[in-house]
Amino acid sequence: MHPQVRWLLRCQFGVTMAAALLAGLALGVDAAISAGLGGGIAIASALAYAWRALRPTGTAAADAKKAFNAQLAGEGYKFAVTLLLFALVFKSYAQLVALPLFLAYVATIVVYWMALLRQR
Repeated sequence: MHPQVRWLLRCQFGVTMAAALLAGLALGVDAAISAGLGGGIAIASALAYAWRALRPTGTAAADAKKAFNAQLAGEGYKFAVTLLLFALVFKSYAQLVALPLFLAYVATIVVYWMALLRQR
């Protein structure tokens, strides 16, 4: 796995754990679990993107069109995983606390965006 992807996933995991801890202290166990699930959805979508967009495809690095198509496919995988996991969480977790779920998701996605600004 690429070092920047590992760094991103570690940072996202840290933000998720911090959000779950804060939600748990402020609102209880169900809020902590909800925050953990929200961050987990963001982490899973980042993994799906990295798996699809960054996997080696022969000359993809040399061919701009193939590299662009790999990025588009990665974004599609990320979107699909996000929708599927949100649907699964809303369908299966009856004690869901929506605010911590979405706040942790957004905080973890912000880490993803900030990683785009990070220099090697």
